[in-house]
Amino acid sequence: MDFGLALGRLNPAVYREVTCEADRLGFESVWLPEHLVLPRKMSRSPRPGETHPPVPPDVPVFDAFTYLGFLAGATERIRLATHVYNIGLRHPFVAARAVQTLDLVSGGRAIFGVGASWLEEEWVAAQLDFATRGRRVDECIEVCKRLWSEREVAHHGEFFSFDTVLFEPKPIQKPWPPILVGGESPAALRRAAAHGDGWVGITHTVESAAPQIATLRALLTERGRSMDGFEIVLGGPVESPDDAQRWSEIGVTRLIVSPWRRSAEAVAGLRDFAERFGLSP
Repeated sequence: MDFGLALGRLNPAVYREVTCEADRLGFESVWLPEHLVLPRKMSRSPRPGETHPPVPPDVPVFDAFTYLGFLAGATERIRLATHVYNIGLRHPFVAARAVQTLDLVSGGRAIFGVGASWLEEEWVAAQLDFATRGRRVDECIEVCKRLWSEREVAHHGEFFSFDTVLFEPKPIQKPWPPILVGGESPAALRRAAAHGDGWVGITHTVESAAPQIATLRALLTERGRSMDGFEIVLGGPVESPDDAQRWSEIGVTRLIVSPWRRSAEAVAGLRDFAERFGLSP
């Protein structure tokens, strides 16, 4: 099982230092959260059953691909992921070009975490229909895949319509950088099984994650797919290699961790974690 790091749980001032040290120590990936804009008034939550937004509107937010490209230039091995990108708020040309560029400048290290979004007010501010976001996301993913893998693309769908275009150069990773679908709702799990190369969940325990993974396994089977090569990415507690083994046994392929209490302790926390879990570059 691989270990990624949650950059969203750090002060942005240490993103570069932590990412470079994680690259040196052998952590597999870093994951950067993303929003286009945060309205003053917010409702809902990415956690099912909760109505209180998990972030204040003045939290620092960056263009994910610009920042990940900056981190790519400072590192050699660590993979660079969005956690997750609100793809429905963009035209697929914009999303596909951002992912393609990151994959190229990083030497094939991009991971494309996407979501349908939980923040209705963000969609209202962008003058887009929140109620149709699921269909818009599905179509955007479809178009991106074609742009990354086909020489010429024409598309006439519900939300996007264009005659033949070319999209070059293609990403390094074939047929495209991994697309991991985020979300905990039944619709998100169905989208992951239908369109994703994996699933990104929220923070879980082994016990709470197992039913979601079982649902995904059933949805994949319905579509003639298997769990082989399908990535399961979660946040969760892990204190020992035995804990990691329990996560792996239920099907988790990557655990996103944050082994620090404060940003100032992050580098020391990384070193301790790497030693305890036997990480190496």
